[in-house]
Amino acid sequence: MKERRVLVVEDERTIAESIAARLRAEGFAVEIAADGPSAVAQFHAVQPDLVVLDVMLPGFDGLEVCRRIQAGRAVPVLMLTARDDETDLLVGLAVGADDYLTKPFSMRELTARVHVLLRRMERAAATPAPPAIRLGDIEINEAERRVRRAGADVHLTPTEFDLLVHLAGRPRTVLPRERLLADVWGWGDGSGTRTVDSHIKALRRKLGADLIRTVHGVGYALELPS
Repeated sequence: MKERRVLVVEDERTIAESIAARLRAEGFAVEIAADGPSAVAQFHAVQPDLVVLDVMLPGFDGLEVCRRIQAGRAVPVLMLTARDDETDLLVGLAVGADDYLTKPFSMRELTARVHVLLRRMERAAATPAPPAIRLGDIEINEAERRVRRAGADVHLTPTEFDLLVHLAGRPRTVLPRERLLADVWGWGDGSGTRTVDSHIKALRRKLGADLIRTVHGVGYALELPS
């Protein structure tokens, strides 16, 4: 099996080395970058399977790093932030982050999130893709992992794409947040429903506010165009 490679972007050396040591113990090949410019350079040089990315970096911040690396190739990004702020979450998701961890965090939780993100990507790559899904002017092509709206490509993160496909496969069905966490993220404990809400907001911003209906206190349903 090909050794999976992770790029850790963190300017605090102790944290970066601790993350790298834990991931190497899990069997990953790990590279480290300590600022924005070197992170982008390392990304293009090593072509990692996943990026663990701190928001606060010298040179330019993690949001700009995420924007630049996702422009060329969709790759799972786990962002690290010292602030538990919804604005930060939404901005991070808008530029291509798939998941968030707020400092301080446990290494056990970080490695669990990394494994879940990679398993989801591998499962998607191994599953035969059905025909393209059409929702009005939106076309979802699972084989190419591409979404178009009115003929123009819409850049979605791997998690946004998986969430959209999951909802589109069950149109008008109200899916609880806890079920979405289990089915899309692979989280079995029901925690992190705010992550679902943030990804739904990102999809609405990119594909239209009316595409996904909120059922307050329950979850979300994808609406079919009339």
